[in-house]
Amino acid sequence: MTAIQTIFKAVGAATALSIWLAMPAVAQDQITIKFSHVVAPDTPKGKGAEKFKELAEQYTDGQVKVEIYPNSQLYKDKEELEALQLGAVQMLAPSLAKFGPLGVPEFELFDLPMLFKDRNDLVKITEGEVGRQLMSNLDAKGVTGLAYWDNGFKIMTGNFPVNMPDDFLGRKMRIQSSKILEAQFEALGAVPQVMAFSEVYQALQTGVVDGTENTPSNTYTQRVNEVQKFANVSNHGYIGYAVIVNKAFWDGLPEDVRAELDKAMAEATTYANDIAQEENEAALQAMRDAGTTEFHDMTEDERAAWFKVLRPVHDKMADRIGKDLLQQAYAALGIE
Repeated sequence: MTAIQTIFKAVGAATALSIWLAMPAVAQDQITIKFSHVVAPDTPKGKGAEKFKELAEQYTDGQVKVEIYPNSQLYKDKEELEALQLGAVQMLAPSLAKFGPLGVPEFELFDLPMLFKDRNDLVKITEGEVGRQLMSNLDAKGVTGLAYWDNGFKIMTGNFPVNMPDDFLGRKMRIQSSKILEAQFEALGAVPQVMAFSEVYQALQTGVVDGTENTPSNTYTQRVNEVQKFANVSNHGYIGYAVIVNKAFWDGLPEDVRAELDKAMAEATTYANDIAQEENEAALQAMRDAGTTEFHDMTEDERAAWFKVLRPVHDKMADRIGKDLLQQAYAALGIE
């Protein structure tokens, strides 16, 4: 009986086939990694993927070939995680908000409002025990977590002043589909409106919604500042990604090859995160210079007032995220 037949007999044909498809072609000269993502190549995520490809191929002397498939060329958001588990692709970088359907809602910790003050706070989680624990929770799903990549911190914008929680009472605020974001704006007394990103500019321009939230780079590239009179550099929320691979594929790689890929990923992560920070800073400055929007920089006292109003969102979501995990995050961030 061959090794393949033994696997099929032991774990069943369907499961064995998915494992076999995910395993690297170690007997061949070249190992192919299909890296699929849903954004454009010129975004921080897209540039990070290209940097990983460059370094992975360089450090393995061409033994590994990385094929990048941006803009949902292979799979859309809702399809890509299943494709990874089945071994149809080897690597993804989905939003941290997308792990609930995979059965790991703990990653929604990153969606909680007012959890991080800045990137120094963020790395206490992503590079600390909480971040490692979250990644390890993926193992049981046939997935290995490799790195956290940034998109950036969000700002608030509106056709009304957006400086304090009371400013939002009764206002219609656009959100992406998210239970936490819905609870966030309800806590502010606003009316959350789920809407596709591509529809936001026109909706703001025509008054269908009164305001929105996003990273500075997304706000600027979508020209949202042209149709919003006010903005608050609140850093009230975070958008990021996790770079993940099929576990059977990753575990099946030769140890020396995996070590070189780990090195390439570490360097690509620094590169991608630096670009995200640079692009957000540049976008923020460009919007200030344009003069179409009045910007407010949140003070520490104002932040405390925001946190008081929005902390009940943390409590509401604690069971979903995990009360112990939330307390670990609080301890790491010095939140009482």
